[in-house]
Amino acid sequence: MLKVILPDGNALEFSTPTRAMDVAMKIGAGLAKATLAAKVNGQLVGADTLLPENGEVSLELITKKSPEALGILRHSTAHLMARAVMRLFPNVQLAFGPTVDHGFYYDFAMEHKLSESDFPKIEAEMVKLIQEGDAFERIEKTHDEAIQILSDMGQTLKVDHLQEGLREEGSVSFYRQGEFLDLCRGPHVPNAKWIGAFKLMSVAGAYWKGDANNQQLQRLYGTAFFDKKELAEHLTLMEEAKKRDHRVLGKQLELFSIDQAVGPGLVLWLPKGAMVRRQLENFLYDELMKRGYQVVYTPVVGRVGLYQTSGHYPYYADSQFPPMEVDKDDLYLLRPMNCPHHVTIYQTRPRSYRELPLRLAEFGNVYRYEQSGELSGLTRVRGFTQDDAHIFCTEDQVADEFRKCIEMTQYVLNMLGFEKYRVRLSFRDPASDKYVGDPATWDKAEAALEQVCAELNLPGVTVAKGEAAFYGPKADFVVADCIGRDWQLGTVQLDYNLPSEKRFNLSYIGADNQPHRPVMIHRAPFGSFERFIGILIEHFAGAFPLWLAPEQVRVLVVSQKFEEYGRQVEAQLSNAGFRVSGDYRSEKIGAKIREAQLQLIPYMLIIGQREVDEQSVSVRDRVEGDLGSMKLDAAIAKFRQEVADKVMKRK
Repeated sequence: MLKVILPDGNALEFSTPTRAMDVAMKIGAGLAKATLAAKVNGQLVGADTLLPENGEVSLELITKKSPEALGILRHSTAHLMARAVMRLFPNVQLAFGPTVDHGFYYDFAMEHKLSESDFPKIEAEMVKLIQEGDAFERIEKTHDEAIQILSDMGQTLKVDHLQEGLREEGSVSFYRQGEFLDLCRGPHVPNAKWIGAFKLMSVAGAYWKGDANNQQLQRLYGTAFFDKKELAEHLTLMEEAKKRDHRVLGKQLELFSIDQAVGPGLVLWLPKGAMVRRQLENFLYDELMKRGYQVVYTPVVGRVGLYQTSGHYPYYADSQFPPMEVDKDDLYLLRPMNCPHHVTIYQTRPRSYRELPLRLAEFGNVYRYEQSGELSGLTRVRGFTQDDAHIFCTEDQVADEFRKCIEMTQYVLNMLGFEKYRVRLSFRDPASDKYVGDPATWDKAEAALEQVCAELNLPGVTVAKGEAAFYGPKADFVVADCIGRDWQLGTVQLDYNLPSEKRFNLSYIGADNQPHRPVMIHRAPFGSFERFIGILIEHFAGAFPLWLAPEQVRVLVVSQKFEEYGRQVEAQLSNAGFRVSGDYRSEKIGAKIREAQLQLIPYMLIIGQREVDEQSVSVRDRVEGDLGSMKLDAAIAKFRQEVADKVMKRK
């Protein structure tokens, strides 16, 4: 007898072989029609999956409204696309076809070079396949049987994956759809007719298993939705995202450069971009001082032994630059993290409970060897600066310090115009052995974090079991930008690992005159300046608010005969602390205004005969247009107030 526990707590019993779909049918025909997959004991499976014959399982039926549904649909569409490609072109080798943010891709090895001109015929073939409506059928095979099947099909990449990546698996699964058979874990929608709307987006190069030493492949990207309206809305969003691409705007506005002569993933901050970064640093530094932090500076390299003690080496070996041998057997590493250096500062002398919490902050440069195919502008780089801080505190101080870190992150995001966000708490999985420390301490810490979030009435708090760092629970801020895209930005993490006896063996002398173990909190409101500024460029579409803009005001003269007064105005603005330039060329004023507008200058001060006669300026706002004539002192006062209030303006 099988007992099925539903999400509402109700139970159903079955005495004959039962699929997830059969459970849906027993509840109601309407639910069965809407069911596309299921969760059995928390694991996603197909709707036709047979449940155990005996015992008890929890079952959640997946419909279009479920958060997992879109990913399942897109994975199914990736298979549909691969089937269409194999119908249209000869000698196609299949690699991998996963879902990604906003869509999916499939990697192919094939003789024909794919281009956007191929998209219409591939999409037309996909439409035919949807109309045929073939089911996605799951097939289980032993490891040896799977190798034989794929060898007979000539799918050598899949054979390689079975022999290497899946060599420990006793059995594997395939999904069949008509003549198309693919090695796949699933799940998929019941049949192709579930796919309501799709579009191929782009084609790019890739390497087998992401290794540049391996065979080069062609990666075909697409996206899919349950209906055409959702697809249309997404495509509109993607067009807007293209306009905001920080890589394009960064070049147009001369903010940053990445030059192959220096190295991929290594950012050169140009003067304008450096000014934006400096304003963010100043803003954050002021907050650090108000909130009791102490600023430190530490080197970007350290002995390998330091990172062996911390656990970063060789734990993060795949994402570190190779060690450098300075003297014989004396190895140094470009640091992947700042925390071991801050721990070492804590250890410079004995600590008392009276000093805690000790809050150490650094805008620290770190280096990680990201794969070349994963690098992307400012958002995925090899060298970046974290707005890092580490707080050493007693266990009794954890909740209060965590609350202060959350409040600081909220303040920073709100001041920069990120008003929509949610908080994701990542906790340990009690059944896993990957987490260090006493389970009772974990329970206490997790309860404290949940209580802090409840007290602060944080929006959209969710708990993800099993997603904690191995050293402690954490809270991540998932932020929506002005066009609705989600970004994971600020993070606050608890750490019981680095202070432990197995690592750095940190201690402080308590009020009882006995040694005690501190707790560490890792905290970064931005995450990294590079990634945050890349997101900020796209959030503002390059049109920074006045306080952040690299050039805040531009003086424009109607004619060169007004240059003398224009330069006086420019000098007074500069003396008042504004970033200002003047355009005294003989160009027409309309052309000068258009150029300043294209360069997204927040304010233009236009000077002609009337302004000279009245000793005034004509103010033009980038967003609001002409504001009329005013005395320069009044304009300066207006600008100062806007900077002080950190006003956000958007069209």
